[in-house]
Amino acid sequence: MCSLCGILGCDDHWSNPVARPGVFSRNTDGPSRRAEAARRLAAANRVLSFRRLKLSDWQGRSYVLAGPTGASTVFDALSHLWPEAEALAPRGFDPLDPDLIAWMERP
Repeated sequence: MCSLCGILGCDDHWSNPVARPGVFSRNTDGPSRRAEAARRLAAANRVLSFRRLKLSDWQGRSYVLAGPTGASTVFDALSHLWPEAEALAPRGFDPLDPDLIAWMERP
């Protein structure tokens, strides 16, 4: 996806920590929503580092996933993360890979 589509994309995915009328969220104010987004980003980066991928927030509206070769992709919700990681990682990316799970369980 190009950068423009990343900006114009939908930001109403259920995983986005935003306040919406009628939707329960403990993240009712801006600082707590940003903190939750930062925790999600850190958790994703811990898993992605197994294949030398790096996820970053882009202006609080989209995500940029960068690969070890410098290639990158922009997408609008964390629900798109795993297919994008699979396409960008040199050997593919399976979040249920037994080697990844063993690596994550190491102290």
